Amino acid sequence: MIRSLFFFLTTSLAAAPIERVWLTHASNEPTNIVINWETATPGDSVVEFGTSAKLGKQVKATEAVTLHHIEIPLEQTDVIYHYRVRSAGDASEVCHFKSYPTKELRLAMVGDWGFAKGKDLSSLMKDDPHLLVTLGDNVPDLHGKGREGNKAFSALIDQHRELFRSTPLMPILGNHDREITSRGPKPPTHAVYDVEAKAYRDFFALPDVEWRWRFDIPAFHLRLLALDASHTKDQGTTWQTNHPIIAGSDQHAWFAREVARTDADFVFTLNNEQNSLMRGYDKKAWLPLFEQTSAVFTGYGYFAERAEFNGLPYFNTCLKGDGDLYKDPQSRFHAREDHYLLLTIRVDAPTITAEFKNLRGEVLDTSEISKRKPATTEK
Repeated sequence: MIRSLFFFLTTSLAAAPIERVWLTHASNEPTNIVINWETATPGDSVVEFGTSAKLGKQVKATEAVTLHHIEIPLEQTDVIYHYRVRSAGDASEVCHFKSYPTKELRLAMVGDWGFAKGKDLSSLMKDDPHLLVTLGDNVPDLHGKGREGNKAFSALIDQHRELFRSTPLMPILGNHDREITSRGPKPPTHAVYDVEAKAYRDFFALPDVEWRWRFDIPAFHLRLLALDASHTKDQGTTWQTNHPIIAGSDQHAWFAREVARTDADFVFTLNNEQNSLMRGYDKKAWLPLFEQTSAVFTGYGYFAERAEFNGLPYFNTCLKGDGDLYKDPQSRFHAREDHYLLLTIRVDAPTITAEFKNLRGEVLDTSEISKRKPATTEK
């Protein structure tokens, strides 16, 4: 979680070697960004930053930690920010990232990163997204050798160091992101998953309660709503992975309040459950809420798919796209190929362009996402 940030004089601490750096957002809008990094030993947390390699500004926290989260302001659009992190006697190289644009926003979505180790993402990086969103199962588990607790997420960052230190990452939860023991063939006597997702929330600095969150990009009239929904059939057993999503649950009520707001033309639902299952879950409790949004996205299946139900598009995306194909009954496009989803949003345009692209950069499918149906009430 984000610590209180103050400007302090440098304190004398032992050297704390910097091991990896990544970017996230902990605020609900891109007025700030969080610089995250890990050190082998505890140290203070300093970020130097600016719109040139000369840097010039600094934010610091003096608490000695190994997992560092420092939030800095983003005061300018359409510029390159440069930054460097320091902990005690060690400093990173000067890195950079794009601030948010004013004319065209590129958003990349991926699913099931935890089972796509070693994939070549040079085509995704060439598309130069401003924001990278995951759709769950970022890691294989939290109990395998070398993956205990935060180590699994550290290994994720190590796979694509340049991408994560130059592109803000907004992950959502899947069941594997909090699998603390082996699942087994039937529910055991102990809980298999940490429903509260402590390791995930410690590692990633995200908005709201972190296991579900909202992120707005007002300049493009866009709202992202991340749900905690995966393996919903296991609710009430020791295989339960997500917070309750039945009608009337806190999560269902939160989502209802958010989609009832009228201050965003495009609202995306993000989750890690099968789209057709979510449409029918708990006597279709979610369906009328989904239909107040612009599109629903999941990373549940190991394939690419675009479905349409009652005029609303449903997408499934996965970096590892060679799994079993179980199509949505309302499928309009599907492919068994490693891929990602690229969304291009032009300011004040009536639609958003969605492209499924394989890892060679070839377009598999193109569609347009329309503005959502207006909510009937303001809450």
